[in-house]
Amino acid sequence: MRAIPAASVALLGVAALSACVPAGAAPGGTYGFTLSPATVAPGGEVTLGVGRAAGGCKGRVTVSSPVFDTVTIPRHEYSATARVDRDARRGAVYEVKFACDGRSETLNLTIAGGHSGHPTHHPRHPDKGVHAGEGGSVAGLDVNEIGLGALLIAGSVGAAYHLSRRRSGEDAA
Repeated sequence: MRAIPAASVALLGVAALSACVPAGAAPGGTYGFTLSPATVAPGGEVTLGVGRAAGGCKGRVTVSSPVFDTVTIPRHEYSATARVDRDARRGAVYEVKFACDGRSETLNLTIAGGHSGHPTHHPRHPDKGVHAGEGGSVAGLDVNEIGLGALLIAGSVGAAYHLSRRRSGEDAA
């Protein structure tokens, strides 16, 4: 009889964990559209992809953006490439619109900013040190993720407490 509560606690834990996965972690959207790399230098190439698995796009895909010519991915192909315009503004984020079977989705393409893309021949200065310790402090706090994490921890502790109290009661009898 212990298997049923243990299974339900396990399923509840899996459901809580799957709810904690941020939407950005999924590969593309409903049809599995992908854009690789998501950050590219002006004049660089990007690979545009589509998932053809169950629930994915079955027809021809049209991909458009202000920074490259419209690209078509044929029905039986999974990807195509596009060359980003050389005059794309550095540091800007452009929308890349995928359209298939009457539905559309948008992904963001960031244009690399800063330097010219030509390698510099300046010597590196090893005495400058490493900028460390900024890992998790750079991003902002997401209240939904914190709440779901707290809920998951509280549920796990509650389930463990309940199961431990129940076992000690059975052992005493």
